[in-house]
Amino acid sequence: MEWLHFESKPLGINVAVFALCTVVVWLAGWRLSQYADRFASVIGISNATVGMVLLAGMTSLPEVAVTLSAAVAETPQLAVNNLLGSIAMQITLLAVADALIGRQALTVVAGNAVVLLQATMNTLLLVLFALAVAIGDVGFLGAGAWTWGFAATYGLAIWIVSQANAGELWVARRTRGQREREARGEETAQAPPPSGDEPPGPLVLRLAIGGAAILVAGFLLSRTGEAIAQQTGLGSSFVGAVFIAIATSLPETSSVVSSMRRRRYEMALADIFGTNLFNILLVFMADLVYRGGPALNEVGRFSLVASLLGALLAAVYLVGLLERRDKTIARMGVDSFIVLLLYIGGLVLLYRLR
Repeated sequence: MEWLHFESKPLGINVAVFALCTVVVWLAGWRLSQYADRFASVIGISNATVGMVLLAGMTSLPEVAVTLSAAVAETPQLAVNNLLGSIAMQITLLAVADALIGRQALTVVAGNAVVLLQATMNTLLLVLFALAVAIGDVGFLGAGAWTWGFAATYGLAIWIVSQANAGELWVARRTRGQREREARGEETAQAPPPSGDEPPGPLVLRLAIGGAAILVAGFLLSRTGEAIAQQTGLGSSFVGAVFIAIATSLPETSSVVSSMRRRRYEMALADIFGTNLFNILLVFMADLVYRGGPALNEVGRFSLVASLLGALLAAVYLVGLLERRDKTIARMGVDSFIVLLLYIGGLVLLYRLR
């Protein structure tokens, strides 16, 4: 369709469409978090589970639209680097969410076995991705052998996390600071989910409408983002890893902020790490759609560094979740402060590699 050829349109129009789509994605993500929270209480599942499965899947729809449309358009660099940029960006969002709490570190108030395993699998898959880019891929059954491995590892990660969620295999103890605040009457525990007899049907419909809005807006973000990359000369790798990644991360941004304000800390963490796991699976899906051979052979040092940056950020939070030191800097945990600095440094390095 002619109206989708944004490369022929003025830069100002493309920027305006890009901005409008970001607003739609933000508002839809905010509402999805609220609907998912109510849906969890209606059907009786945990916040961590709904964050990992339902909310992560719904807020990943912009990445789905961007990645698959870029793969069909035979721009695998944009498809892959958008995913890697989204992973690093979304982990950094946790630092922003941490600052919203104040006084307490996010990794202290959100200790959960599901979140620990998600952070671990994030690190593992991203290191495997970097190894695949460094070695190169070979074709296998319509995709690359490495990306088939990513799909299998994703399935294994979901199984492992589901087993951890089936019982309390690991329970975080309250820290000394938490016990002192409780003794002073300051509530630190996560608020319980609301109860009620709300029927699930209307919630499912609202979730579907919100997901459709995110999917359409995400597709338009891909088309206008690619056009902006060509018109500004910044290159598809940097635009995909930064600007489009930021735009497609807006559902996670709004849902995380909304979850934090309602004290659903584990839902916020599970949403981010669950989305990142799904993003690695999307690399496999893009490889299936791309007709030019294994997609990983079309990317280079930029993608290698971007994947290692994501693994590094996930590993920092993994250390924080295990260490559980309730120390803060500038209203955020020490681990969040380190993540923020590393992300800024990573963006500078990626800009030099664009």
